[in-house]
Amino acid sequence: MDKPFRKTGEQSISESPLHTRRKSRRIMVGPVPVGGGAPVSVQSMTNTKTADVGATLQQIAELTAAGCDIVRVAVPTQDDADALPKIVAKSPIPVIADIHFQSNYVFEAIDAGCAAVRVNPGNIRKFDEVGPAICQAATDAGISLRIGVNAGSLDKRLYEQYGGPTPEALVASAMKEARMFEDVGFHDFKISVKHHDPVTMVETYRLLARQGDWPLHLGVTEAGPAWQGTIKSCLAFGALLAEGIGDTIRVSLSAPPVEEVKVGCKILEYLGLRARKFDIISCPSCGRAQVDVIRLANAVTEGLKGVTAPIRVAVMGCIVNGPGEAREADLGVASGNGKGQIFIKGKVIETVPEDRIVETLLKHADAIAAQMQSDGVDTATATGPVVIPVVGGTHGERRE
Repeated sequence: MDKPFRKTGEQSISESPLHTRRKSRRIMVGPVPVGGGAPVSVQSMTNTKTADVGATLQQIAELTAAGCDIVRVAVPTQDDADALPKIVAKSPIPVIADIHFQSNYVFEAIDAGCAAVRVNPGNIRKFDEVGPAICQAATDAGISLRIGVNAGSLDKRLYEQYGGPTPEALVASAMKEARMFEDVGFHDFKISVKHHDPVTMVETYRLLARQGDWPLHLGVTEAGPAWQGTIKSCLAFGALLAEGIGDTIRVSLSAPPVEEVKVGCKILEYLGLRARKFDIISCPSCGRAQVDVIRLANAVTEGLKGVTAPIRVAVMGCIVNGPGEAREADLGVASGNGKGQIFIKGKVIETVPEDRIVETLLKHADAIAAQMQSDGVDTATATGPVVIPVVGGTHGERRE
């Protein structure tokens, strides 16, 4: 497809510092490589009606700005299928069509120019019969596919055979379709085997990873609201990626899709699989704190949310860990007695009243970002801070 895709993965890192990555075959999703040692890519899914082209493209633009590499759109109706050509033509990142039940939409998505199609073997009618034709159409178009197995839509025969959506049942479903694809000579596909329980999900991917070299798309399906789903995804993705398993990820949250991307990018950053971007570290507060650390940390996060440079900011509530943490940060504050000591690279540069801490940090963050940009550090695609509400604490609401 001749269109100017946004460059992706420029801030990504191919090799994990924790574990040698599993060797998988490489496929392409548009211009984005998946597997074969390529950087782990971040995906999300729009929650607009796909038929609403304007709203869908607006959300894709927001996801792209947040760091999304690949986007998926639902295609449950003919109107949605009809909208795909316009969406594909204007999307800055590769578009995957998400197909359930109706195999005819698979062919329409391929004809529309989608970079890939996700198919669910558990609910597409007569999938074994239409599978070879789908593979041929994908081959002719030069696109890839994803075999997307979900615990909630497992083939009832496998459900009964294994007594539920066990790791063995999910892997059996995936391998059945993978072998069918390979039997007709089609190899450009990745696999996902998603479960809502992170422990079961980890067991399932570990089992699948031993069966072949397919690229693996990681996901905890129906993970839940933002707070709960973030924890589940961090646990599951952290365990697998630290073992070298996983080639692309999607954090599933009952939250705005942009939040999925921010969490996904941060998971990769903290695992050393994506270059570090803007980050705030803050103490949990205790009886020694002489300032409302929770309020201050959230105020600093809100005030600096527009910063895109890879700056680490430390917000500390007392002198016990404050100076030490500040030494490890680019910029920091240690607060007490109504004042804040501002640090740059561990050195105190000024002391300001508590009500001026945020504006002072913002001033210095802007100066540091400008210097980084002058030094050639890429700050244009950095991910902003992720705000997780603190239960029981005073916190500011995140505004989009």
